[in-house]
Amino acid sequence: MSPNTCLAKKNCTQLPFYKLGVGRPPSFKRGMRAPFLVSRQGWSGFPLDFLLSLRYNSNMHKMFQYRIYPTKKQLTKLIETLEECRWLYNHLLGKRKDTYEQTGKGLTLYQQINTFPILKQERSSLSEVHSQVLQNVAVRVDLAMKAFFRRCKAGEDPGYPRFKGKGRNDSFTFPQSGFSLTHDKCVCLSKIGSIKMVYHRPIKGKIKTCTIQRSSTSKWYVSFSVEYEPERLPEVPTQVGIDVGLKTFAMLSDGTEIENPHFFRKEEKALAKIQHKHSKLANGTPERRKHRKAVARVHERIAWRRENFTHQASRKIVNSYGVICVEDLQVNRMTHNHCLAKSITDASWSAFFAQLTAKAEEAGRQFVKVNPAYTSQTCSQCGHRQKMPLDVRVFACPCCHVQLNRDLNAALNIRAVGLHSLGLSLEASVLQPEE
Repeated sequence: MSPNTCLAKKNCTQLPFYKLGVGRPPSFKRGMRAPFLVSRQGWSGFPLDFLLSLRYNSNMHKMFQYRIYPTKKQLTKLIETLEECRWLYNHLLGKRKDTYEQTGKGLTLYQQINTFPILKQERSSLSEVHSQVLQNVAVRVDLAMKAFFRRCKAGEDPGYPRFKGKGRNDSFTFPQSGFSLTHDKCVCLSKIGSIKMVYHRPIKGKIKTCTIQRSSTSKWYVSFSVEYEPERLPEVPTQVGIDVGLKTFAMLSDGTEIENPHFFRKEEKALAKIQHKHSKLANGTPERRKHRKAVARVHERIAWRRENFTHQASRKIVNSYGVICVEDLQVNRMTHNHCLAKSITDASWSAFFAQLTAKAEEAGRQFVKVNPAYTSQTCSQCGHRQKMPLDVRVFACPCCHVQLNRDLNAALNIRAVGLHSLGLSLEASVLQPEE
C-alpha cells in the first residue's frame, strides 16, 4: 500500500515521516511541522531545522598552539609590546570617538593606519614594535567598531568598545611576517628575539599568522594559524544521533553513554577555599593582586581538564561514525535558568559541538544539526507524543508499549530527523499499517 493511500484511511496507524519510505518533504520553514502526517495519537512530525552536511573544503585553517619560555630580557620586551599595543588601541578608539562627535563621520581603517608615521615621531617607543603588529591593532579597533554598529542595527544592546586598562591587553599578532621558526625549535620574533618553545607536535600546512598570548596565570603561548589540506578519514557506514544532558554528558543512539565528569563541581570546595582567602585581602594591595593568580590557577586547571575531555570525546565519535546528528541547542538561552545554569555551563556543550563540527569537517564526515523540539517527548518507534517531565528518566509508550531510556529515545529521534534532512535512509524495519 502506498503512503498516500494509507493517509487517506481514517483508522490507519501512522508512522513518523522518516519511516514511511517517502521522499524528502516539500519546503519547510524553521519550526514547521510536517503537515501531511497526522496520526490517531496526534503525531504530526518533528519541527525541522535543516542544516545540510558540512562542505568539503580543499583548504582549511587550523591553529597550532605551543608553550614558550622567554628569558627575563625577552619577558620585559613582551610586556612592553603589550603595553604599546594597549596604548595604541586606546588612542585609535579615542580618535574615532572624538572625530565622530566633532564631524559626525567616523574614521576608516586605512585613515588611521596612515597616521602611524606621525605617531611614531611623537611616541618613539612605538618604533620598538613591528609595523605589522601595530597595523593589526588598528584592525582590531575596526572590527570592534563594526561589531558595535552591527549590534545597533540589530536592535541589541550595542555595548560601545571599552578602553583597556593597564595589564588588560594580553595578546598581539604578526599577521604576515616578522616571525619564523628556527632549526632548534625556537620561535624568532622581530625586535624581541628567539624564544624557547615546546614543539610537541609538527606544524602541517602553510603558516599564515603568529599570535603571542599571555594567560591569566602569566603563562606565555604562541599560536600559529595555518592553511592546510585536511586529511580525510576512511569512510564508515555507521550513523549516530547524539543527545546531550546533565546526568549523562551524552547518549548515543547505539546505546553508548558518555559519563558527565562534573569538573567544576569537583573543584568547587578548593575554589571556595581559595576565594575565601582572597576575599580577606584588602582591595588594591600587592598581596591581593599577587593572590589573584592563585584563583586563576584553579579555573585554569578546570578549563584544561574540560577541554581535554571534550577533545577526546569528539575525536572518538568522529573516528567511529560516518554520519553524525546532534541537537541545535541555544545554550546561552538555556543558562537563563538559574537552577541549571551552573550545571549547563560545567557540561560545556558548546565547546563539545564546536570541536565535533571542526573534526567532522576535517575528516570528511557528514554532520547535521537538527531542531531538538519534541525529541524527548516522542516515541522513536511509533511516533506517539506525550509529556515527559525532567524527573522521568524512562520513556514508556502506551501505544507500542516500548520502554526506553529517555536519553536513548531522544538520540534515536535525533538520528532519524538528521538522516531525513540529509536524504539518507534509516536502517530500521518499517511496520505495515493496518488496512
